[in-house]
Amino acid sequence: MLVRKLTETAPFVAGDGSMLREILHPDKHAVDLSYSLAWATVKQESRTHPHILKHGEVYHIIKGRAKMHINNEVKEVTETDTIYVPPGAIQYIENAGQTELEFLCIVDPAWQPEIESVAKGQQ
Repeated sequence: MLVRKLTETAPFVAGDGSMLREILHPDKHAVDLSYSLAWATVKQESRTHPHILKHGEVYHIIKGRAKMHINNEVKEVTETDTIYVPPGAIQYIENAGQTELEFLCIVDPAWQPEIESVAKGQQ
């Protein structure tokens, strides 16, 4: 049995600017999974950089309110909402609440550096 404690998972700044804790990744943990699972946070009055993944991604909002941007669509999302981001979509999430935004990220197949391109200078 594998049990991963979020508090024992080291945070790091992801390429999109979010604070990330990688919970499960088939290349790093003894799991027979095709996807990777991470916990992300975005500070109040902040957002991630626009970025594109070659693979599909799912966000599940744990805490807070946000505006999810996918290509030319923008939707308000809140706790318990789940968002599907299709492969190749330009995406970013904007914290629209009064607290830190917390959400789970699932990438399938598992996230790898070569599947992501980040446009740090775009607004």
